[in-house]
Amino acid sequence: MSKKIAVLITDEFEDSEFTSPAGAYREAGHQVITIENKAGNVIKGKQGKASVTIDKSIDDVNVAEFDALLLPGGHSPDTLRGDDRFVEFTREFANSGKPIFAICHGPQLLINADVVRGRKLTTVKPVVVDVKNAGAEFYDKEVVVDNNTLVTSRTPDDLPAFNRESLKILAE
Repeated sequence: MSKKIAVLITDEFEDSEFTSPAGAYREAGHQVITIENKAGNVIKGKQGKASVTIDKSIDDVNVAEFDALLLPGGHSPDTLRGDDRFVEFTREFANSGKPIFAICHGPQLLINADVVRGRKLTTVKPVVVDVKNAGAEFYDKEVVVDNNTLVTSRTPDDLPAFNRESLKILAE
């Protein structure tokens, strides 16, 4: 069954951390919906290899419309966590029990949403202290799956494992 995946993303996202999972999800028949400040905005990856046209404004979506959430890394999550609308969407998503897939700096949004306490996860090295201070159990592994509702990875090198584990959850 096709699932609808929300992606919170803005400029300076890590190119492959969006393009690789989004491509894998689409190839498996799922719908990927990008969400930022304004529908139609064109945002650029920090490596300059990818640009994305935004599908929906954060003001025009709600958690009930989606089956899963993707939080790509790069500078995007740090920017988005400064906007309460994105933090609240992330919090509501986590509280809904629906799956969240966060890679690299993606957990920064989860930290600001205050939804990592007691969860098992991994992240990129500069965010490890933040994750631990927020009460999460940190594991330095290519992919960590917590409760079949949270998949996290560290860097683009981990994308094969990240995609594999998130696709397993989407297939359930």
